[in-house]
Amino acid sequence: MKNIYEVQSANKIKSAVIVSLFIVFIFLAAYVLTNAFGYYMGYQPGGFGFFGIALIISGVSSFVSYYYSDKIVLGISGARPATTQEDKLFTQVVENLCIGAGLPKPKLYVIDDASPNAFATGRDPDHAAICATSGLLSKLNRSEMEGVFGHELTHIKSYDTRLMAVVAVMVGLVALLGDWFLRSMWWGGGRRRNDNEGELGTIFIVLGIVFAILSPIVGTLIQLAISRRREFMADAGSVELTRQPQDLISALEKIADDPQPMRNANKATAHLYIENPFKKDGHGKTAWFSGLFDTHPPISERVKILKNMI
Repeated sequence: MKNIYEVQSANKIKSAVIVSLFIVFIFLAAYVLTNAFGYYMGYQPGGFGFFGIALIISGVSSFVSYYYSDKIVLGISGARPATTQEDKLFTQVVENLCIGAGLPKPKLYVIDDASPNAFATGRDPDHAAICATSGLLSKLNRSEMEGVFGHELTHIKSYDTRLMAVVAVMVGLVALLGDWFLRSMWWGGGRRRNDNEGELGTIFIVLGIVFAILSPIVGTLIQLAISRRREFMADAGSVELTRQPQDLISALEKIADDPQPMRNANKATAHLYIENPFKKDGHGKTAWFSGLFDTHPPISERVKILKNMI
């Protein structure tokens, strides 16, 4: 049996390894693609100027999403502000947890949906929000709510939403570079290369084609792996805050057992929720290959880890 701190330490190490591999892969892909693009267009050495253009475009889009992503997510989810009159237990539970965690109270929102679920958003603890469905607030008891909202507060405390925003920008950057390179080859326009740079240029162009095709896929897979690992860390953080792993286990099982998918769920926001809002089989074992494309680890795996803390 592992205690909370051993689980947290293991999760942090695994998360750090995945993030490190992601950074190395992104910079390698960007280096190959920019050089391949540069050689194809007849520039030497490789096209870091094109990398800069892609970075500027990605930076502008990330700036907008960084400051307004919470409002965008809450808007497309159809969320309303929670009130102390209508949602008294919700506000009380989060206030008490924030005191224990030493965090400012986030803004609270409710989605009128019978499917039980919740998510956190915002760029930092001072600009954060927690959103819960009406189904979660009606179907979970107070202790189970503490487990769920402790999970979401851990996401906020760990800056997970900021991390995932940066990861999304990096994946988008590589996809943009790859798309530019393939389009340039499709439409032609490459300049004639001299004999001295021909062999090296050919190598970079071949590698560029490979990276242009595979990089968006590999980048997305690593992005999803980071998302799944952060879910394990948030589960452990909830237990550290509440000291009651059984309550989070009960909440996760109730959420997974509920057959109703969320009405307003979409692929852009699915990774934010505590559990997949599309209600893909959360209890059953997921095939290794298909599991790579999941935003969440299986509930059975999360419950198994939490039971080891009891």
